[in-house]
Amino acid sequence: MKKIIFNKLQKEIFLFFLVSSIALTLIIWVIQAVNYLDIVTEDGHSFKVYFLFTLLSLPKIFSQSLPFVFFLSVFYIVSDYEDKNQLLIYWSYGVNKLQVINQIIQLSLIFVIFQIIFSTIAVPYTQDKSRSFIRNSNLDFFPNLIKPKKFIDTVKGLTIFIDEKNEDGSFSKILLKDETNTNNIQIIIAEKGNIILKDNKKTLLLNNGEILKVNKNNKTTSFNFRTTQFNLENYSSKTTKTPKVQEIATIDLIKCFDFLKKNLNTSVVIRSLNCNSNFLKNIYQELFKRMYLPVYIALIGLIASLILLKSKNTQGYFSFKIKIFLTGIFFIILSDILLNYTGNKIINNLIYIVIPVFSFLIIYQILFLKLRKKK
Repeated sequence: MKKIIFNKLQKEIFLFFLVSSIALTLIIWVIQAVNYLDIVTEDGHSFKVYFLFTLLSLPKIFSQSLPFVFFLSVFYIVSDYEDKNQLLIYWSYGVNKLQVINQIIQLSLIFVIFQIIFSTIAVPYTQDKSRSFIRNSNLDFFPNLIKPKKFIDTVKGLTIFIDEKNEDGSFSKILLKDETNTNNIQIIIAEKGNIILKDNKKTLLLNNGEILKVNKNNKTTSFNFRTTQFNLENYSSKTTKTPKVQEIATIDLIKCFDFLKKNLNTSVVIRSLNCNSNFLKNIYQELFKRMYLPVYIALIGLIASLILLKSKNTQGYFSFKIKIFLTGIFFIILSDILLNYTGNKIINNLIYIVIPVFSFLIIYQILFLKLRKKK
């Protein structure tokens, strides 16, 4: 009977977690998706790239919200059981409060293991995959960004100005400034132009104009043209394409960390990661975030179960619940704050490692003594 009771408790916590995490993840995802619209409106990428980029941010959002949602799930289910007198049924079958707490701890450890695996493998993979759509994207939406009487510098190294955009999609009085080669800046002025597809590549066809070239010595050469073509495929968006630390595979971070421990004053390229001493602090923080931050889940699960110390008929029960909830939120916030201080200083790293372990042991010891005393 006890096994059935414990399975029911864990199942209800898990189901509440599942529904809540999906709901919260989708809400945050929609908000972020709106903020990511500048990928299309400012950087000129297609809606397909935008959708895939935002879609692959879901695992990261889910992972970041997991500790809070798990704490909320345990807190809500245990409170609900108390409010509906369901815990009295447990006690009548010989189940004690410490056994319930131990079941919650077991469930917490499952979530700890899941979060470690998820944050070390799935999250960096999907983050890198989403960035790859930006890296491999051409500027499909770029023609729509060209507005009359505005300087457009969406494309890296290229500034475009048009005086008028005609109904047929062509442009009048065009100015281009190409600064991709700083030793040879190119300025193109044209009376008319339009974007065409040539060999499935976007090309700006320009008519009746002049090309000015300025070298590093500020010497200018110029010549006129009747028709010329300007290949837009040679240019890329200003969107960041280099991988961020959270997009790098965990195994590559570990390799870099191991290399820097032995060769601090040298550097090496590991896949797309430029591994050097300036990167060491970021590696520390990212590895702690992926492989140790989930340990705090066990602590906040234990904190949520502190509600069992009082029954709803006890004076001050509501204020006690508020204190428990705020304590859990405090440790969730504290885990993120302390993470920012991890890095090259061993003492900071030790503090980050020790706090959840000692806090867990102290709280569990207090629970054990109080519940044994009540017996």
